[in-house]
Amino acid sequence: MGKPGNRIGNQVEARLWATDSLVRVSSCFLILILCVLLVWGCGYRCFVGKLEPMPRAKQIAETRILDDGTVVYAKDRLEIGLRPLGDEELNRQFPEASSSGLLSANPYTYANWKPAGKKSTPQRFTVFLLKAKNYAYPKVRVDPLKMLIVAENGRKYFPLSFEQLKEYYVKYVIGYGGNAYELYERRKDILRKTLYPNDPEHQVIFSGQEQKGYVVFPKLDDDVHQVSVYLKGIVLRFDSWNRPVETLDLVFRFERKEIEKKR
Repeated sequence: MGKPGNRIGNQVEARLWATDSLVRVSSCFLILILCVLLVWGCGYRCFVGKLEPMPRAKQIAETRILDDGTVVYAKDRLEIGLRPLGDEELNRQFPEASSSGLLSANPYTYANWKPAGKKSTPQRFTVFLLKAKNYAYPKVRVDPLKMLIVAENGRKYFPLSFEQLKEYYVKYVIGYGGNAYELYERRKDILRKTLYPNDPEHQVIFSGQEQKGYVVFPKLDDDVHQVSVYLKGIVLRFDSWNRPVETLDLVFRFERKEIEKKR
C-alpha cells in the first residue's frame, strides 16, 4: 500500500492532466469552428439570375425566341410576345426616377437603394413586357390580369392590377400633402403610362394596331428556377353583341440559373 501523500499527489496529477486535456480539446474545437466560419465567410454564395426563355423545344408550337429574350407566338399575322425585364433595365427606362434610393419614384424596383451591409439591391417585383400585334382579325382583346405564373414546384403567382399597386404604395403616404404624397403621385403616373391596360375598353386591339405594356407579379421565391407564364382568354372573335366566340390560351416558359458570387 502506497503512502497517503503519494496517493494524493497521483490524484492531483490525474486531475490536472484531465483538465489540460479538456482545455486542449476545447481549444481545437474552437479553432475548427473558426476555420469553418472563415472558409464560409470567404467563400461563395449562390444567387438566382434573371429570367430567360427556355429552349425552343420547351415552348409551344408557332413560337420563336428573339435575341432580346422575347418569346413570340405568331399565327395568321397575330403576334403576342412576352419578355421578362430585369431591375437594371427597368432602372435604365426611368433614370431620373431611379437615383434617389428609397425616395426614387420608379414603381417597379428599389432603384439604387441597398440595405445596410448589403452589396446588392433586392428585387421588388417580377415584371414582364407584354406586346400584341393584330394584323389578322377585325379586333382582338388581351387581358393581362388573366395571366398566371406557375413555378416548377407548384407555386402560383397572380398579376397585380393598377389598383393593387396603388394600395401597395399608399401605405407609405401619411396625409395628403408633402414629399411622401408627391412621390406616391409620381409612382402612380409612371404606372398609368407604362402598365398594360387593365380596363377592357383599352385592351381591344383593332386590325392594324399594336399594344404593349408592363405586367407586374410579386417577386418570385428564391427556390423558383423554372416558370410557365399562362396568358388565358385572348379573344380573337366577337359576336354581334360583342361577346367572345373564339378565344386562345398561350403559355410562355422561362428559367433562371443560380449564379455564384463571392461573399
